[in-house]
Amino acid sequence: MKKLPAWLAVLLLVLGLGLVAPSTASAAPYCGITWGSQAKTKSLMVQSPIINVRSGRHACFDRLVVDLKGKAPGYTVRYVKTVHAEGSGKAIPLRGAADLSITVRAPAYNSAGKATYVPKNRKELVNLAGYRTFRQAAWGGSFEGVTTIGLGVRARLPFRVFTLKGQNNVSMLVIDVAHRW
Repeated sequence: MKKLPAWLAVLLLVLGLGLVAPSTASAAPYCGITWGSQAKTKSLMVQSPIINVRSGRHACFDRLVVDLKGKAPGYTVRYVKTVHAEGSGKAIPLRGAADLSITVRAPAYNSAGKATYVPKNRKELVNLAGYRTFRQAAWGGSFEGVTTIGLGVRARLPFRVFTLKGQNNVSMLVIDVAHRW
């Protein structure tokens, strides 16, 4: 049998390794998200006032958290064509290709009618610069024990909603929106 030239042997070895070598992993982690994009609802009505709205970034999703003093509230979170303000019904313009309406069945005021949460900027509740999915969180108001927040997102993506009990009688309504399907 004839001996192959060294350069051809190296070439065949490189090509052979290319065929059997595993592909490189993508930079995005595998998240296994199965949440879906349909409305999520819990009908409980509470008088626990909203005290804060905050956000966070995670490897697979962006998170919005509504803090309440007392029991966890009921909610409806769903994609809509337009988010409307409580009381007036006025449209709330949001950046992004999809709008999530977050209706919290809790007031943003106490039993004496004094506000417990007043956003510094109604159009920008939290700084979302650098987020992969969130584009804007806007205040929709609080009326007759119901509060609305509009969340503009990059696209109609899967989301989940749940409540947590924190410390010092604080509960949290958590909305996670996935970075991708």
